[in-house]
Amino acid sequence: MALQPDSDYRPLESEPFMNDRQRDYFRRKLIAWREEIIRESRETLTVLQTEKENHPDLTDRASFETDRAVELRARDRQRKLIAKINSAIARIEDGSYGYCEETGEPISLKRLEARPIATLSIEAQERHERNEKVYRDD
Repeated sequence: MALQPDSDYRPLESEPFMNDRQRDYFRRKLIAWREEIIRESRETLTVLQTEKENHPDLTDRASFETDRAVELRARDRQRKLIAKINSAIARIEDGSYGYCEETGEPISLKRLEARPIATLSIEAQERHERNEKVYRDD
């Protein structure tokens, strides 16, 4: 049974930040997201294992191999995403979830709602991306 976030509850800025209800809400959201990714991965694995690899036509075989490579890259990205979700769940448990890793300030609830694995506030993320762009342009 998948843990779904309480559909009636939404964290509010007027509440104490990362109170028990907010932590439970985000924990459930992250677990449900992880379970969905795992379910999709299992379905993909089943499809990849059952598809016939005997494609006599070179064009069909090339298309099949390209599709397979794209799917495997997507699964690899999702594997990395699961690690980030697990890390976010661990931060909920240790009390550091929702706080910017750089500044220690609370990450906005809107940002956490949109990206529950966020570790940086919007300002810190923008600063990080600007610095990355400066170094990449060298």
